Amino acid sequence: MMIKKHYEQIGVAMTCRSYEEYVRMFDLLPEDMENGRLLDVAAGGSSFTAEANARGYSAYAVDPRYGAGIKEWIQEATEEIETSTAKLAKLQENFDWSYYESLEKHRAGRVASIERFAAHVLDAEHQERYIDGKLPELPFADDSFSLVLCSHFMFLYADQFGPEFHTKAVLELMRVCKPGGQIRIYPLVSLNWERYAELGKLLEIIEFNGGKAQLLTSHLPFIPSSTEYLKINAAKQ
Repeated sequence: MMIKKHYEQIGVAMTCRSYEEYVRMFDLLPEDMENGRLLDVAAGGSSFTAEANARGYSAYAVDPRYGAGIKEWIQEATEEIETSTAKLAKLQENFDWSYYESLEKHRAGRVASIERFAAHVLDAEHQERYIDGKLPELPFADDSFSLVLCSHFMFLYADQFGPEFHTKAVLELMRVCKPGGQIRIYPLVSLNWERYAELGKLLEIIEFNGGKAQLLTSHLPFIPSSTEYLKINAAKQ
């Protein structure tokens, strides 16, 4: 009997992705990012916030790891890169390497991202950009951000977080998004590489609560069967 391979992960892994990866996965254009504050949710060790601010945008990141002990977490995240690389090595024939080119370059990108992130988050001048918090209850006022991004958390861990969590989480992202703003979520598949089973119902909930939901093409090929991201346009006042 053939055993289906999938990426094995216990608990939520850190994410270490670059600005360019965010641009590709979310199909971001300058006009998407220049209309107000940006928020990266469950940002982990990604360098998007550091790089976006360096480009003149106003970006913030939120993650439950940004509290006490962040230096220790950065070290753990650095070590986790080696663990995840070893997992990918056993499954690499399943992934699309057209962007990363090789396992070695994929790993190098993760290392560069965590190093850029660490330099930024540990700099007193930028620490206010990193907020300790997690879904489904974020520590922000209503209508706080013009663009809200969530990479490699929602849907990916569908086996650990059920439909009720995902519904509350999406509504929370909509709450902190300004009227006329956008929310973008990627990927739409779980670690089993299967599309989130309750996505249709979730789209209906989004529409019922005033959002306009679209499934659009992502330009970061890698995860099997993951070619789309979810874009939500928040209702205008």
